[in-house]
Amino acid sequence: MRRLLVPLAAFVLLAAGCAPARTGTLGPAPVGASPTAGATATPRAPAPATTTPSRRPPPASPTTTVPVAPDESGEGGTIVVQLWFVRDGRLAPTRRTLPATVATSRLALTELAAGPSRAEAAAGLTTRVPTGVQVVRIADGVATLAPPAGFADGGAAAVRLRRAQVVWTLTQFPTVRGVAFAGAAPVGRDDYADLLSAIVVTGPSVGDRVTSPVSVTGSAEVFEATVSVRVLDATAREVGTSFTTAACGSGCRGDYRATVRYRVAATGPGTIEVYEVSPRDGSRVNVVAVPVVLVAAGR
Repeated sequence: MRRLLVPLAAFVLLAAGCAPARTGTLGPAPVGASPTAGATATPRAPAPATTTPSRRPPPASPTTTVPVAPDESGEGGTIVVQLWFVRDGRLAPTRRTLPATVATSRLALTELAAGPSRAEAAAGLTTRVPTGVQVVRIADGVATLAPPAGFADGGAAAVRLRRAQVVWTLTQFPTVRGVAFAGAAPVGRDDYADLLSAIVVTGPSVGDRVTSPVSVTGSAEVFEATVSVRVLDATAREVGTSFTTAACGSGCRGDYRATVRYRVAATGPGTIEVYEVSPRDGSRVNVVAVPVVLVAAGR
């Protein structure tokens, strides 16, 4: 029996020495460790690259309202520019889609001086900015302007409103935070925030084609921050209504966004009306009417 155990033990030891190496991982190698001398390092599969999505520089962030950022991507050969005109002695924005250019500040000032379109003029928009306003340079976030002759005419109130148009229009671009007129100290949006209406509508703009539900955006300083919206068809019949609250209420200005569903039988002219309900008698006050084209469902 002892003679049989010895060969059997030898056979077991021999089999153990020929067994394949155990698979598994020992964990990551210490940082800076080098492979054992004479060993061939097995290259690791490269880790998948983590792509950080590119971000467009954010537009200037005024404390009063956030304008629509200009689309400077050049896609389709166009650029969307926001222009600040005047309605009833207050600043009022609209948008234009124009051929793309790198000279966005010059383009905006040219459009501002050209004035509102026929539809915008019918909605009460005007401009106080004359032709010839030029940007001399933009450095450290400040656009220095060379106003043309007559820019300071018309009295203090008219000049201030004219400057406000320029400042609110140019500061939509991320490279401009303030504007310097003829060597004066730079001014920004906050310096003219008192020239905004109680309700400002940044979208949609005059003449836009809208579909249901339509998104209405802007800023407001109204009672209890409540902003009301209704949609009117070509006969002034109410075809949709909604309300929302601004980010800040009475005594401060806040951004708002409302979504309104409407129903019309056929595509045609209509109006987006944004207003405040008077806490005194329930009437509509601080009304802003934006003429648009209402697109019928399925069209």
